[in-house]
Amino acid sequence: MNDYYEVDLKERRLEALTNYENFQFVKADLADRAVMQRQFAKHNAAAVINLAAQAGVRYSITNPHSYIDSNIVGFMNVLEGCRDTEVEHLVYASSSSVYGGNAKMPFSERDSVDHPVSMYAATKKANELMAHTYSHLFNLPTTGLRFFTVYGPWGRPDMAYFLFTKAILEDRPIDVFNHGQMQRDFTYIDDIVESIIKVLDRPATPDDRYDPVNPDPGLSQAPFRIFNIGNNQPVRLLQFVEALEAALGKKAIKNFRPIQAGDVTATFADVDRLVDWIDYGPTTDIEAGLSRFVKWYRDYYGV
Repeated sequence: MNDYYEVDLKERRLEALTNYENFQFVKADLADRAVMQRQFAKHNAAAVINLAAQAGVRYSITNPHSYIDSNIVGFMNVLEGCRDTEVEHLVYASSSSVYGGNAKMPFSERDSVDHPVSMYAATKKANELMAHTYSHLFNLPTTGLRFFTVYGPWGRPDMAYFLFTKAILEDRPIDVFNHGQMQRDFTYIDDIVESIIKVLDRPATPDDRYDPVNPDPGLSQAPFRIFNIGNNQPVRLLQFVEALEAALGKKAIKNFRPIQAGDVTATFADVDRLVDWIDYGPTTDIEAGLSRFVKWYRDYYGV
């Protein structure tokens, strides 16, 4: 509920959630240890999904402390709460950003992720390491999900598709970074949600394939799993803009720019392990996903 982006959008999301009978909202800081301890003790949950974090790559360059507070200290409090109340499964959001400077495509859980290029990415890698420690020490099943460029209705206004839509409708130019040669594995929100639910119902277990002599970063002798969640179909930024133009029925004024600090040129998810684990299969292509987003955007903002 912080003001990293428009609070009104967050409040409107919250209004929609309150329509669910068993939904409860507690306004608190993840980094507040006492509050977190009370909430875990009160609810005694069988499973926990942690999607709370300070997001954004570029914001982490100018405001690194907010990432430590929320993504490191806050995540530590989540882990401790799970440990203290004997939670049966923790599912948490990681990010494709952990692949950092990697150039081999597609990105695989088998790859080393030791070269982050933003503080945001570093905190997400740290979350995976912290989770593994608790899986190893306390037998806490943990599953980290590396999201690849999630988009759709009710999304984040700092994301490119949101900024582009607003600018195109207002007849303002859009900044197309890396001269349009960026590639992203855009993943529609419904595909993400379905995967989270399926993963939650299958707790992490030790993997017999793990070899400590030749360790695979995505496997472990502890009840710990890491999975990519992507569309498995990277889209060029210019192709993305064309699909958005088609959904809006309006051409964009393009301002081509060099790549920004902290950005990576491409993301492309190898999702084979998630397919094996939960029969994962994204069903929403970029044209359909952007069409649904534009409809929501016009309705929400009255455009």
